[in-house]
Amino acid sequence: MKLTRSALALTVGALAPALLLATPALAAGSAAAAPAKVAAVTAGESPYDTMSDAELRAEVTRILATNPGKGVTQEANKALAGTTEDVRTFLKTGLAKAQDDDNKVAILKILFGKPGKGVTREANAALDGTPADRVAFLATGFARAQDEDNMVAIGRILFANPSTGKAVKREANAALDGTPADRTAFLKTGLRLAQAEDDRVDVGRILARPGISDALRAAAQKVVDGTPEELRYFITVGQYQV
Repeated sequence: MKLTRSALALTVGALAPALLLATPALAAGSAAAAPAKVAAVTAGESPYDTMSDAELRAEVTRILATNPGKGVTQEANKALAGTTEDVRTFLKTGLAKAQDDDNKVAILKILFGKPGKGVTREANAALDGTPADRVAFLATGFARAQDEDNMVAIGRILFANPSTGKAVKREANAALDGTPADRTAFLKTGLRLAQAEDDRVDVGRILARPGISDALRAAAQKVVDGTPEELRYFITVGQYQV
């Protein structure tokens, strides 16, 4: 879902005043990671009916070698410990059910990570849907929903805080015009660096004021080349303590 700037502004307005307390925790780095293994269920005639015991067990062994989820691993090992028909049944029906159970667990883990509204909406829809819906969510839907949440998070930064500086605005707009990876990178690291650029400009303005105290001047000179965190603290707290 591609959100325009107008839509972002409306969304941010609708979410106020909670937006003033929001942080860029919606970045992909702060959300739960999607599972690496997602297996789709394919329809059609089973190739397993004519396989020998050795061939069936080799196929299950191959599945285990891909390091599947706990559900698939447990059912595969259980089948290998059984008869030829146990192995065949696992491959024909048990594998799909076990994979879907693993996919449900993976989606629940994402929800337990308290993601944004977009991810929460799509994850719940997948849980209420079919096995194919869950495969699609983990394969592509999660990433799309996360990007939607990231765009809203960037919109909050642009529209909910009237004191947002020039560097943050510049980088936020560049992220909105870029790719999902650009938006993730902005929320993960770019915002911090852009905020430091703005804070360093503000420290320079403080130093340029006529008649500032020696203590404030010394504190500003000390922090001007400091870390982003030191600059942020000085601008929001430190200068007033001095």
